[in-house]
Amino acid sequence: MMAESDTTVEATRRLNVKKQTLDDAYAAPANFLEIDVVNPITTVGVGKKRFTDYEVKMRTNLPVFKVKESSVRRRYSDFEWLRNELERDSKIVVPALPGKAWKRQMPFRGDDGIFEEDFIEERRKGLELFINKIAGHPLAQNERCLHMFLQEENIDKNYIPGKIRNT
Repeated sequence: MMAESDTTVEATRRLNVKKQTLDDAYAAPANFLEIDVVNPITTVGVGKKRFTDYEVKMRTNLPVFKVKESSVRRRYSDFEWLRNELERDSKIVVPALPGKAWKRQMPFRGDDGIFEEDFIEERRKGLELFINKIAGHPLAQNERCLHMFLQEENIDKNYIPGKIRNT
């Protein structure tokens, strides 16, 4: 029969950790999903016809995504659409988007408002954080609207909401 101190030592002994080999260190990561929001382009226009869109680049090896690399252009309203779709159809808590910046859209400002470089960069960072939080959520990864947002050139707003079946 073991003494009490022996069982404590046995119970708290560290697991034998396997040393990492160079092959392990440089092998492809088990699962990854990388999404970058980059290359903002402001479309020259007047009033409501003027907007900024961003390139949304995705790389992954997750089986739920059939396309492993994609690049699409999205504007702020597309991110709003995705957020609204997920709030309505999924059971996940959807993070907030960066603010709408109403004050920056007022006429007679002394600057470019929502088209100022600093504002566009702040918004870009916020959108990148938003899409990475959503896409990293296992339940969101099955939503058709997320796949369409990340991988299809045009968003079909008349699509039928649903889950992606992993075949």
